[in-house]
Amino acid sequence: MTAELICVGTELLMGQILNTNAQFISRELAPRGIDLYHQLVVGDNPKRLKEATLTALNRADILIFSGGLGPTPDDLTKETVCEAMGLPLVLFEGEWERIVRYFESKNRCPSINNKKQAMFPEGAKILDNPNGTAPGCILEKDGKAAILMPGPPREMQPMFLNHVLPYLEKRSGHILYSREVRIFGMGEADVAERLKELFDNENPTVAPYVKTGEVTLRITARCQTEQAGLLMVAPVIAEIRGLLGDLVYSVNGETLPQVCHNALIARKSSLAVAESCTGGLLASAFIDLPQSSKYFIEGAVTYSNDAKIRRLGVKHSTLKRFGAVSAECAAEMAEGMRKTSNSELALATTGIAGPDGGSDDKPVGLVYIALASPSGTIVKELNLFGDRDRIRLVAVLNALDILRRYMV
Repeated sequence: MTAELICVGTELLMGQILNTNAQFISRELAPRGIDLYHQLVVGDNPKRLKEATLTALNRADILIFSGGLGPTPDDLTKETVCEAMGLPLVLFEGEWERIVRYFESKNRCPSINNKKQAMFPEGAKILDNPNGTAPGCILEKDGKAAILMPGPPREMQPMFLNHVLPYLEKRSGHILYSREVRIFGMGEADVAERLKELFDNENPTVAPYVKTGEVTLRITARCQTEQAGLLMVAPVIAEIRGLLGDLVYSVNGETLPQVCHNALIARKSSLAVAESCTGGLLASAFIDLPQSSKYFIEGAVTYSNDAKIRRLGVKHSTLKRFGAVSAECAAEMAEGMRKTSNSELALATTGIAGPDGGSDDKPVGLVYIALASPSGTIVKELNLFGDRDRIRLVAVLNALDILRRYMV
């Protein structure tokens, strides 16, 4: 079953309002096995809206509209869609009474313009809107359906979840069951080469999604129930893990910070971080998550050499001989933080994030990460590329991956 989404409002076209409705609806359609091939934003113009509606009727089973159901003269979505579908409007007395009661509850009186919000074609399914004056509706004709909802998200979202989704699920007859496999330490091209046979699967499908520094695979099965979907995707996930090994850090969609967070809590470990080039991003990766106080002791941004010496106990001789951006300095930063914070584990980062500060011996993108633990200190050298933000972000991801691998 295919759907088309049409969001109505000149304010959307002009960028005065962010179109969050499109994101919300699209995200909810995918797991229900409803294919969304087209999205469109149309201004408050009945001619162009009618053209868009007729086009959508020719290529989709379900048309989903948001916006243009208000009482003002430029709110013409319902009138225009009904005209395109050949469905005359009549007054629904019960809906008009509901609108009147809504206004009375606000100590206000409806205007005559509000009466058009109670006009629908005969046989329309009315979608209740307890959060506003504009009820939605579902119109059916010749096997097609048009779903009309108000534009304000606080009205549209409850209507969609409470009324539209049950209708769509019943009409669809199947769902899409998806799982996310997350990978760190291998680029998209290499992942695609390693898994090329799986990418040819038709059901379940395997699709890559790339974020900075990592790759996510979405395994999706078209099925009747979640249990059936689980049984279909489980062998594919097992094969991916067999081919990629410990490059796979999650098969349930958790992020690297979440994986480390959960492991630290499960192990009842404690953690502190000392940062230079990442400037607090590493600490934030943990502190952003609820219950991080169960393990996170402290974080220090020791940007200058003096701070590294004073706060972490990095030796003058180490900085003079090897420099602040070195494996030796990273190791002493982690060890010093572990000692002064009395933490079981300590991570440290130091490097050159750019755009300036690099040299032939130590170019921009050179980063060292250290993990100090009861069993010793691990140091990893990275040669990263990109702008300052990318280098800092990927350094944080590598630090998390080092910690994750230690705790496995």
